[in-house]
Formats: sequence, structure tokens, C-alpha cells
Amino acid sequence: MHDGFPTVCVADAPFAYVGVFRTHVNVGFFRGAALPDPAGLLEGTGKSMRHVKVKPGLALDGSSLEALITTAHRDIVARLQVVE
Repeated sequence: MHDGFPTVCVADAPFAYVGVFRTHVNVGFFRGAALPDPAGLLEGTGKSMRHVKVKPGLALDGSSLEALITTAHRDIVARLQVVE
């Protein structure tokens, strides 16, 4: 859990979260501002975090969302392999 939201981590490093709200669900990424987003799914203006807003009844580009999740996962795995 991070800020009250279920969070996905590799080891102890978070890379994604899910926020459930009354009218939508956010699939968020802790380093989302650095992710390539050719489909333009990411929302937000923060320094690093971005999210995809999923609303009932609206079409979702599932393959693009899956690509964001995969890229975020690969990014955190690569960062964790860096030894300082």
C-alpha cells in the first residue's frame, strides 16, 4: 500500500498502483512521466507520476495499457539491477 492505494512492487520498489474511485479507476505509474506513451493514455502533470483513467462504458486501448505496464515493470527491474 502507498498513500492508501494497492501498489505493485519489484522487491520493495513501487512502480504501479491502482486507485478505485466512484466514477473511475486509475492505473498509475510512479515514473509515468518518463514512459513512452504513443497512444496518449497517460494523464497528470506531476513531476514523475502519471495515470490512466479507466471509466465504465468507455472503450479502453488494452494493448497500449498493457505496453505501459510492461515498460514500467522493465524500467524498475533495470533500475534495481544498477549497483551503486
